[in-house]
Amino acid sequence: MTGPFLMLLGMLMFALNDAMGKWLVASYGLGQVILIRSLAALVILVPMVWMAGLSNLLSVDRPVMQFARVAFSTAEVFCFYYAVMYLPLADVMTYWLAAPIYVAAASPFLLGEKVGWRRWTAIAVGFIGVIITLEPSSAMFTMPAIISIVGSAAFAFMLISGRFLRGTPDSTLVFFQVAGAGLAGLVFAPVDWSPIASSRDLVLLGLLGIVAMAAHMLVNRALKISDAATVAPLQYTLLLWAVVFGWIFFGDVPRFGMLIGAALIIASGLFIFIREQMLKKRETVLPSIPE
Repeated sequence: MTGPFLMLLGMLMFALNDAMGKWLVASYGLGQVILIRSLAALVILVPMVWMAGLSNLLSVDRPVMQFARVAFSTAEVFCFYYAVMYLPLADVMTYWLAAPIYVAAASPFLLGEKVGWRRWTAIAVGFIGVIITLEPSSAMFTMPAIISIVGSAAFAFMLISGRFLRGTPDSTLVFFQVAGAGLAGLVFAPVDWSPIASSRDLVLLGLLGIVAMAAHMLVNRALKISDAATVAPLQYTLLLWAVVFGWIFFGDVPRFGMLIGAALIIASGLFIFIREQMLKKRETVLPSIPE
């Protein structure tokens, strides 16, 4: 049970990080929050990268793809913190949980993977869930809603680019990801920098990066000691924590449309994941079996 426990704890840590981020971007500039968050994360990452060897940073495979991944990850984090400034935490998390559905939809075109009618049906259901969450009206064309969709799409493309970089160590990928966000934060921080009001806020700003790194470590460890089929579906508990923290800290009451849309997105994502696991098992026995 160690793997599932670590995955559940990692999702809780991610939710805490997101709740703190929503709290802080209400008082401080977006670039400022991301810059301090990245610097705090680098405090943990630099010793890890140093022990792993600087050669992993100096000689990386597919540098163009590395740059693309950093660009997508940087856009994703800026979009996320912008979105939580204006939308309930659970709503934003629902859009981000749809990223695996985008990956499945794009994989035939970008990765050359075969997707059968079952998964295309699940993808369609997932997109319907996104539309229901948006609640088709004039509100769906507001900037926060558009930014949420763009951010979740950037997250999906970050996941896709990561599939091309499987040979790169995790510590190297995360280092470039954090460094890219930090550089972007450094550029935008002077635009809307606000004096830090208290030592409590300074601690929270630093904890953003530290808690996020701890969550990444917990999730990575869970995936190493347990089968993905056992622990990966537990990522959807992130939405439960988002609802709980949104209600406790911000007074956000989940909308009925958001709950229905989230249910469809989760069901779609779980089906796609389970189907992919089934096909992988079949291919190990009968490599030529059709989908």
